[in-house]
Amino acid sequence: MGQYLLRDSPSYQTARNKAYALNKWFLPEFVFQAGSAIAHRMLQPAELIHAAEEYAIHGERRQRKTVGIVMAGNIPWVGLQDLICVFLSGHKAIIKPSSKDGDLIRHLISVLQHEHPPATEYFAFEERLTGCDAFLATGSDNTARHFEYYFRNHPHLIRKNRTSIALLEGDETADELSALADDIQLYFGLGCRNVTQVIVPLGYDFQPLLLALKKYDYYKDHDKYRNNYDFRLTLAILNKQYYMSNDSILLIEDANPFSPISQLNYRFYADKNRISEMMDANTIQCCVGRGHLPFGVSQSPHLRDFPDGLDILRFLSQLSETG
Repeated sequence: MGQYLLRDSPSYQTARNKAYALNKWFLPEFVFQAGSAIAHRMLQPAELIHAAEEYAIHGERRQRKTVGIVMAGNIPWVGLQDLICVFLSGHKAIIKPSSKDGDLIRHLISVLQHEHPPATEYFAFEERLTGCDAFLATGSDNTARHFEYYFRNHPHLIRKNRTSIALLEGDETADELSALADDIQLYFGLGCRNVTQVIVPLGYDFQPLLLALKKYDYYKDHDKYRNNYDFRLTLAILNKQYYMSNDSILLIEDANPFSPISQLNYRFYADKNRISEMMDANTIQCCVGRGHLPFGVSQSPHLRDFPDGLDILRFLSQLSETG
């Protein structure tokens, strides 16, 4: 699977172009980039072997279960981590793909089944998840409440709406800011690991950051993104709200760590030692900055960088214990 995601084969090109035709947020180059990151960070043999050994996945006293996966579709391949963990754990995955990303997942599974026919029995696609032993699901806070109720009688992991922030000191290099621009704007900023708020020192000079964000200036030619930008800009003007812009992204002071498409929120700090008081751990997926996650890698998590900090492999390993 990892090797396939790293090859720009004709079949993969066709699948990416079809995904873009169905979902204009899924630029073909973004699909390839997201798949490459997963191949490098989650599908390396050493990483998989280490995970299997750490969680004692393949012990003798194990049973194969059926695990329903409700996949999100905000960015390309976002549901693949769950799928890898279920397969690695020896369970069968019953997949309910997102309407925004269903064809990509189906394509990749078909490739895997063609290359390795015994894998066929480990995957199925269903629109209604019934008869499963356990469930993995990701959604908004509202849908998460529905998942909690619907799956209440079965073991489950439900991930809610989260976002990511960056902590800046004011003397970041041009390379660091360029990498931060990727954390902010890659995949149009639609992922939970995209930085949607920067926390900066009082007196911070935003010009270098705005310049770094110009690398995504081509977004303004993307109709769906441009519509969001024009809408947010209009709101700021009508509300007489102070804003900064480089013509492709808005910077607005807002304590809310969640920002809409085409907007980056910021807030100031006076005392670096009290920054932790400004962050809500229940809403933050990851924090980027010196002493935190390095700039530029927020969208390249390892297999065990689990969403919401909920250990998927531990959950699946305990699920398979027969006692």
